[in-house]
Amino acid sequence: MRAATLLATFFSVLPVIQAAQLKQKPLAEYISYTSVPGYFLQDNNATNASTFDFVATNFGLINQTYPADSQFDPKDQKSQWQRFANQVFRLNLEAPSNIQYKVLFIGRHGEGFHNAAESYFGTPAWNCYYAQLDGNATAFWYDAHLTANGIAQAQTVNSLWSRLIASQNITTPQSYYVSPLTRCLQTANVSFSGLDLPASHPFVPEVKELLREGIDIHTCDARSNLTYIKSNFPGYTIEPGFTEYDLLFRQSTSETPTAQNLRSKTLLDQIFSTDGETYISFTTHSGEASSLLSVLGHRSFSLSTGAVIPILVQAETLSGSPPVTTVLPYTSQIVCNAPPVTSQATGSCVCSSGSTIPTGEAKLR
Repeated sequence: MRAATLLATFFSVLPVIQAAQLKQKPLAEYISYTSVPGYFLQDNNATNASTFDFVATNFGLINQTYPADSQFDPKDQKSQWQRFANQVFRLNLEAPSNIQYKVLFIGRHGEGFHNAAESYFGTPAWNCYYAQLDGNATAFWYDAHLTANGIAQAQTVNSLWSRLIASQNITTPQSYYVSPLTRCLQTANVSFSGLDLPASHPFVPEVKELLREGIDIHTCDARSNLTYIKSNFPGYTIEPGFTEYDLLFRQSTSETPTAQNLRSKTLLDQIFSTDGETYISFTTHSGEASSLLSVLGHRSFSLSTGAVIPILVQAETLSGSPPVTTVLPYTSQIVCNAPPVTSQATGSCVCSSGSTIPTGEAKLR
């Protein structure tokens, strides 16, 4: 009863059309996720996320031998990525029927115009005022597009894939999922187009509503309509039930971390329950990547714009009811109708006299 009440509370903050997507597994069974450590440098607590270079470190894959090497590569002629792929294959082969292993490549979009604007105005002014606007006289950040630098960051990822395909025969993603926000749609296209991919697993990404950034009051996190996405990214597939207009963004309340984690868990459950492929690419956002890592049991690891983190995931289907979690409702906050004086450490805005308004009343667009 308690779990049902918590879910009902969470669903009440979303449009009815989305509620069906956000249901957890039936109480008879659930999926438990574990990030398997020891394969990537990003797993190691000693690795500093702020200075880590995934391009220079082979996506972070640790140079080591695996238990499965003795039969697969007795003469030590295979690349590190080939031996890793064999290790993952053996893990799945030897796992009980209720356990599966997948390798997730979670990528953050390249720099968008909203990122550049936040850097220019400063975080307090951005969060308290400018992020509620569509843009200004020099830039537009509603459903922000990539800057030239953001495109270059995605091209760097493309070059890395190209190099590792040629030199190490790396196993490329077999399924591709992408956030519906334009900067992610662009990033995925630049990152994977033109690569020498297997004919059996071409780059045909599926647009997933639940892979979007944290749902908040910032216009950069609103998505464009379905007609726009189909017109500008005709090679992409759209998940069933995807609505023409963005029904989640309301510019009045913000998703809480617990609500976002439930959304991320729901997304993972959908994919792990229906997608039989082992290597999967997500193109998403900093906040959503952090939420996914939390649900997967991975240590916190912030991604800079354009960065990618690979994770070996163990998914175990268990009988019984899932652990009860408290999902907090969406929250509102005070913003300014003019550039703020500053903001507090808590994130609250210090507005100039007479310029304070609740987000529910903000009509800055």
